[in-house]
Parts: sequence; C-alpha cells; structure tokens
Amino acid sequence: MKFSTAALSLLLALHLPLAFAQSACSSDGAPAPQALYERFLSADCAECWSDKAFMPTASTAVLDWIAPGKLDDDAPLSAAARTDTLTRLQALHRPPPAGTDVHVSQVVQRLPGRLRISFGPAVNDYVGVDASYLGPRLSGAEEWTLWLALVEQIPAAAEGTSVPRNLVRNLFQHKWNVRNQLSKRELFNLPQNTRWMERRAMQMALGTDPARLALIGWLENAQGQVVATASAQCIPGKP
Repeated sequence: MKFSTAALSLLLALHLPLAFAQSACSSDGAPAPQALYERFLSADCAECWSDKAFMPTASTAVLDWIAPGKLDDDAPLSAAARTDTLTRLQALHRPPPAGTDVHVSQVVQRLPGRLRISFGPAVNDYVGVDASYLGPRLSGAEEWTLWLALVEQIPAAAEGTSVPRNLVRNLFQHKWNVRNQLSKRELFNLPQNTRWMERRAMQMALGTDPARLALIGWLENAQGQVVATASAQCIPGKP
C-alpha cells in the first residue's frame, strides 16, 4: 500500500504525538548499548538462519541483516531480504556475504549528549518514529550520520531460528551537522538542550509482526565510528 505525500503528512500529524507520549516505547531509562553486533546473512543460505549464532552480552545492540542473494526471489530467505542491507555493508566497506558475516562496532569516545529514540503503534503498515540528540551545543565542522533500524524481535525457537534475532525490517539514514541544528523557533516546546530532531513514518516490511517491533539507533562520526547509541522497545503492560 503506497501513501501520497499528503497522506503521509496526515499520518505523521495523527500518529507521531502518540509515539512521543508512549514512553514505554522509547529509549528513556534504558542503558545505551556499548556496541553494535551486526550479523549479515545471505538470502541464499537457509542454514545460516537456523545456525546457533554467538550471542553477545546484554549491553550490545544486535542487528540481523539479510542481504539479497544470487538466487534472487528463489533464495530461501528472499522474503526477508532487503537492499538496505547492501547500504549498510557499503558503509562498512564489506562485500555481501556468501553465508554469515559478523561485524562488531564498539562505541568510541561517546558524544557529550544523549541520543533519544521512540516509536508509536503501527498504522496501515507504517510506524511513527522520533530521534533526537539532547545535550550541549556542538561546534566545529564535524558531521554525524544518524541510523535508525526498525527491527522485528524474533524469539529463539520461533520461525526456525535457534537464537533470538533482531531482524531489520526498515532502515533510515540521514546526515546531521552543525549547520542544520534546530533554530530557536524550532526548539520551542521541545525538551531542553535538544539540538537535532527527526520525525518520520517508517514502513514495515510485508509480514512484520507489529507486536514484535523495536527500534535501534546510532550516530556515526565522519570516520564511520559509532559515537552514540540508543535502543527502544515497548514494555508489555505499560500504556
């Protein structure tokens, strides 16, 4: 289902306030991950999905990416493959995997502020997401890249996987720099010390279970090093 620009604007207007108010689906109160643990799987490799992959510590944000394979639509994992995976691999200067490839990014010197992310309930296959950087004003010509990965949390022993997975279902990437920090007018009624903010709708991939959604976000500096992280998931039983 495709949305026109006007329809998306309406979705954001009606939907995002819910995302902001729904604190149980935000990174508030959650410790920032100390590293990104990214597992890249080829869509051609059925056994890669069922293999007992190494499980990192709880302080690490895990992302499971499925790259399009040489078999195209005939690949065993083609239904979950995304070209976003190739975008991420290119940013890491890594080739598409033939089987499984793992990349770990430790957080280098963390920015002085905090990355906050949140998301609201699904509406017509779309989810309103919010990302903001809260902290002291940064100076200089440094440029940061914001990454937001909408993931589906699949528990161990479900859908053929032997380990819990955070299957990437959509990806957003955007540049932040000193020049596009929020103006004083834009800062009105926003949390104190907010320097950047992104609000948008992200579409869920076909077959995604909205009840399993989570959001993982991070900032990278101009050298591609991770300098801020955040993870948000809905807590059952909270509004």
